[in-house]
Amino acid sequence: MTDTVQFQELPTASGHVIGRATLNAPAALNALSLEMIESLSRRLDDWQNRDDIVAIWLEGAGDKAFCAGGDVVALHRAMVRHAGKDRNPEVEAYFAAEYRLDYRLHRSPVPVICWADGLVLGGGMGLMQGSTFRLVTANSRLGMPEINIGLYPDVGASWFLNRLPGRTGLFLGLTGVHLDARDALDLGLADRCLDQDAEHLLDDLGGQSFTGERAADNSLLFRFFRDAAHYPLQLDGAVSARRNLIDRWCDGADLPEVVDTLLAAKECDSWLDKARANLTGGCPQTAFLVWEQLRRARYLSLEDVFRMEWTLSVQCALHADFREGVRALLIDKDGKPRFRHRSVHEVPAGYIDTFFKNPAPQHPLADL
Repeated sequence: MTDTVQFQELPTASGHVIGRATLNAPAALNALSLEMIESLSRRLDDWQNRDDIVAIWLEGAGDKAFCAGGDVVALHRAMVRHAGKDRNPEVEAYFAAEYRLDYRLHRSPVPVICWADGLVLGGGMGLMQGSTFRLVTANSRLGMPEINIGLYPDVGASWFLNRLPGRTGLFLGLTGVHLDARDALDLGLADRCLDQDAEHLLDDLGGQSFTGERAADNSLLFRFFRDAAHYPLQLDGAVSARRNLIDRWCDGADLPEVVDTLLAAKECDSWLDKARANLTGGCPQTAFLVWEQLRRARYLSLEDVFRMEWTLSVQCALHADFREGVRALLIDKDGKPRFRHRSVHEVPAGYIDTFFKNPAPQHPLADL
């Protein structure tokens, strides 16, 4: 059986080591299974405590995706098995492990380099945004498309979407649109864009003289990627080009006002049409969760963000819309989810509050 995460230790000219982790499920676009999360976490235990490891390189196998999200097909099976129950231990364990891994990347004492080539969606964004150096290419496509499946932008998105300029974080959560490398740089979701392939870049990186002193080596890495990078002028930068429209449309007193404004806007092109189609056909429950998660998390610590998101995710799995959204998109693939509410105007006051109530007597991320 092929390892779902492959590990290498690459020597450097100075005698130090770069740890290389490759998500190895290309047929599933490197979607994160619990096995992958646990395997990566175990290796981080080792690498983050070794003096000879100067950097950790994180990538995905194949040429299509770094990571296209969490393993929601497995989560769907777990939701079916525990449908109608007050707790779902499989879902609880998965999200606790995933968010603990994301948090560990955010707080890693060893710099983490994310090679975010191809699709970077959902769970892949969680890994990328927790990394120290977030590298994109002309092929990168980033997004948080949970509006389509009845979940919500998790994996720390309550933290990183809230830190985007203007109203772009809200817009991305409500529409699930993809961003190119230019948008990722402009919005602060990526640090550098590079033309080189990963192998050549790693070869060049291995030729550097590291010192083993964290601050000096971080500066070395910063300069290395800065000097190798370019700004991708050839890309469209869809969000950047429409910032004024997005900020105006999403400047509403409540969610229904924002949704009505977005859907009634006269401006149109293929990208905006896709954004509105995602919102129109997406889950009204998710739209409210996006609004509420960003509002509640605005002044939360990173630790409290992950604790809040664990509660939200577990509650989504106990409600029917998440299960139904995954069924329609990825199981039966009929593209016709039957969500509980037909529009945001039908979601009753107080319903969304129930998603913020922790069903577990002890929070599994209390020790973050």
